[in-house]
Amino acid sequence: MSNPTFGISIQRQDGEPRPASTADMAVIGLVGTAPDADAAAYPINDPVLIFSDNADAIADLGETGSLAGQLGLINAQLGEFQVAARVVIVRVEGSETEATVLANLVGDSSLKTGIHALRAAGPKLGVVPRLIGVPGYTHQQEEDGQELLANPVVAALPSLCSALLAHAVVTGPHSTLQAYVDWRETISSDRIIPVETWAKVGSPSADIDSVGAVLGVAVRRDHEKGGRPFHSWANQPLQGIVGPNRDIDFSLTDGASEAQSILEQNGGVIIRGQAGVEGAIASGGFVFIGTDNAGEDELWRFYNVTRGRDYIHLLMLRTLRFYLGRFNITGQTIEAVTNTMNSALRNLQAEGDILGFRVFFERDQNSPENIRAGRFVVNFAAEEAPVLRQLGVRSSRYRPALDALLDDLVAQINAS
Repeated sequence: MSNPTFGISIQRQDGEPRPASTADMAVIGLVGTAPDADAAAYPINDPVLIFSDNADAIADLGETGSLAGQLGLINAQLGEFQVAARVVIVRVEGSETEATVLANLVGDSSLKTGIHALRAAGPKLGVVPRLIGVPGYTHQQEEDGQELLANPVVAALPSLCSALLAHAVVTGPHSTLQAYVDWRETISSDRIIPVETWAKVGSPSADIDSVGAVLGVAVRRDHEKGGRPFHSWANQPLQGIVGPNRDIDFSLTDGASEAQSILEQNGGVIIRGQAGVEGAIASGGFVFIGTDNAGEDELWRFYNVTRGRDYIHLLMLRTLRFYLGRFNITGQTIEAVTNTMNSALRNLQAEGDILGFRVFFERDQNSPENIRAGRFVVNFAAEEAPVLRQLGVRSSRYRPALDALLDDLVAQINAS
């Protein structure tokens, strides 16, 4: 008997809603080649966590290979009070043969090599990359007879992203509209975010995969919104580049333009601003436009919606796991769980991340047998806020203004 015979007994009660425990959705994972890298700092097929502003880490990566320049693009996009992004680097063996490099990047899921080395980041590094890029190697396609095959890296990314609850930004052929369409037709995953345009950097300028710039914008936007990934990266300026790799015609008011055709096919584009042109996206600089993932379900078309739902699911996992094994199934326990879920979702609604929600416990989903076996089910429904993609303005004449004019004239004349 632990209670005193003569004294005071104090017990802590655990029936209150738990505070929400959130996940960092803005850790970047980059997989690529770096033949001049310090092998001790960046072992092959081994995830390494760095801060993107770490000069030693950047120097150890070397200046050649597909990873070169990507950290600079990421850093150029960071916003106010941001010092660096957290980046998990996976280096694979380079080769003079492109097919060999592609095979090294795809790697082996059981051996955790190539892109699958990112699966080891959580246990080894304590972070899970949920924004993934494979610079330089997502646009290549092999021709098989009369058809173009899918890029092998892009084909392998959806299963990895599903396992990590991540999204991958992949860049296409960056050459012509038809080349983009042919490439886009080989992709079907709501965890893939397709981008058409590469970028130019330096002087004399050189083409570089824009994936680092787009991922950097993603990190900045999450930071601006308190770490919550419910907002699009569209209509955001890109810094650190001297231009897109090619100019793409764009108009805010005319759907018959190349950029609008790419956007219709769920692609992202980098557009040059134009001073004095009202139909341009900006008066100057370079702007990223892209709202979609490459999935088939229009209900989950926007990547800010799918990333937001990942955030909610991870929030629930990290918060509700506290109850497992610590509590018996009682009415108080079920109420504590539902109150915790309500509290977490209420906060997201207050921030404008979701429009509304409902948490409910249903009798027909919770049989006595399941309760006896230690299981119960709680449902929730939430509606993420969609991105504003098209704004319609209807213009018409206003006849009451003429009536008001005539009334004023009559009043003035009669008064005189």
